[in-house]
Amino acid sequence: MYYPKPLAQAMKAQSAINNDYPMVVFVHGGSWESGNKDQYAFVGQSLAQAGYVTAVINYRKVPEHVYPDYINDTAQAIAWSIENAASLHSDPSHVAVMGHSAGAFNAVAAVANEDFLAPYGIKPTDVATVIGIAGPYSYDFRKFSSASAFPSDATPDQVMPDRQIKGAQPPYLLLTAEKDKVVHPTNALKMTQALKEAGVTVQTGEIEGASHATIIGAMAPPLRWVNDVRAQVVTYLDTMLK
Repeated sequence: MYYPKPLAQAMKAQSAINNDYPMVVFVHGGSWESGNKDQYAFVGQSLAQAGYVTAVINYRKVPEHVYPDYINDTAQAIAWSIENAASLHSDPSHVAVMGHSAGAFNAVAAVANEDFLAPYGIKPTDVATVIGIAGPYSYDFRKFSSASAFPSDATPDQVMPDRQIKGAQPPYLLLTAEKDKVVHPTNALKMTQALKEAGVTVQTGEIEGASHATIIGAMAPPLRWVNDVRAQVVTYLDTMLK
């Protein structure tokens, strides 16, 4: 958990605390096989600086675990964050979910299909908004090395989030990187189309000059000059949650 400085200071001083901070749950990328919450501390720090209590989560990975294990873990973390928001000095009605790359797949998949949150008594609309950054929401994984992250007999129709939208949804923001050589922008285009066909509000944006790595790397305070992803994310969050 990462806390805005005024909140952290109030907690340390045990003084009067504002208990209605908005919260962001962040899901890291890494092709479902690498990365952890510690490596993405910079995202938590960056969003905390912008005034958001931020949860950076872990999830089970390949080769020991395949879909839907990492989606179930993401859903559980989202539900936990909403259920515990008050004790974390946050407003449970102002919780956003955000992910990058494989983490964007997780974040979008966990919310887009209400079945993932249902075991925890949470609905997709209990999430205020979802932000997907360079996520692979619509591709034939069988043609790529990431096939190891899915059951051997699975098909794209069974697992891709653009084909698994179920239940009333919150608004979405889907961002792509202009120079992404890892995840093709058609993923976001197809996800956007599917969401809109389901009556969901979607905003999209392309981060100029960004690669697959720098579209999240530039969230780090020292790298804000690389591209404007942080400004776009924070502006959107401020509009939706504050």
